[in-house]
Amino acid sequence: MQSPLYTWLSIAFLVAAGTTGDCLMSRAMKHIGDPGEIMRQQGLGTVIRRMSMSGRIWIAVFFMALAFFALLFALSWADVSLVVPAAASLTFVTNALAAKVFLKENVDRRRWAAAVLVCCGVALLART
Repeated sequence: MQSPLYTWLSIAFLVAAGTTGDCLMSRAMKHIGDPGEIMRQQGLGTVIRRMSMSGRIWIAVFFMALAFFALLFALSWADVSLVVPAAASLTFVTNALAAKVFLKENVDRRRWAAAVLVCCGVALLART
């Protein structure tokens, strides 16, 4: 079993890469438009072509792949009962923060309260 430092560093990298990928994917999809509407008007082929030719989507996929490989490293060093909840909950918090700061989305009080509770849960996990 590896040092807890390796585990938490891999979780931090996973969270950062995952949040970056999520934000980039959101921007890419807003740039492309509503896939359902495009499909109704121009067909499934157009949706697939637009998505596969979007550099923004490929960059987002790259960051999501980095997050996946960080998850594999973390799982090789620590228990799934620690890695997955910590990574998922911290990603929730960073996604809310990034949505507010970078995507200019409205993040209401309820989501911030949920983020605080999530942080409390991660603190409990970290003590084990």
